Amino acid sequence: MKEIHLSECKYLKSSIMLMAEHLEDVAEKLDKDSVRQMLEDIMSARKIFVMGAGRSGLVGRAFAMRLMHLGLASHVVGETTTPAVTKDDVVIAISGSGQTRSVANLGNVAKDIGAKVVTITSNKESKLGDISDTVIVIPGRTKDESGGYVERHMRGEYTYLTPLGTSFETSSSVFLDAVIAELIYITGASEEDLKSRHTNIE
Repeated sequence: MKEIHLSECKYLKSSIMLMAEHLEDVAEKLDKDSVRQMLEDIMSARKIFVMGAGRSGLVGRAFAMRLMHLGLASHVVGETTTPAVTKDDVVIAISGSGQTRSVANLGNVAKDIGAKVVTITSNKESKLGDISDTVIVIPGRTKDESGGYVERHMRGEYTYLTPLGTSFETSSSVFLDAVIAELIYITGASEEDLKSRHTNIE
């Protein structure tokens, strides 16, 4: 085990800065028409279902919670209290690869029912991307045009900065919080409205 030198924090700041740069890139490249369609799907749906596996699932849970705070009927797929999906609903899937078997299979079920399917992914040409009514592309692992990324990759250091799907999951979380900000504007909700729906038995 390597000796820990807390004063160094060798990768901490680099990782934060890399994600900050990546988020700027994500914001610039977002397809506004797709985002607009996602907002319309949410506002016109009777119920909103959110699903994802692993860390993407945790991002989805946070989003569903904020939708509930807005007074929208939101549910997390797989919970014991989750009601049936109908053709009047929207299902929002979060998957970096767009190929996660369990999520893709559930997406197919939602399509068979007639619900709208919105997918947030890094891979538009995927199982989920192919069946979705709307796809929001969030780039995954970051790329440094200056060559820093390649250099880190050759040294094997890139894994410390954005391991596995970190860049997708973090970017998706920020994006979905931004969607909430837009929905607050659209609905005219206040922070007090959101607070009034926050759980009071935690």
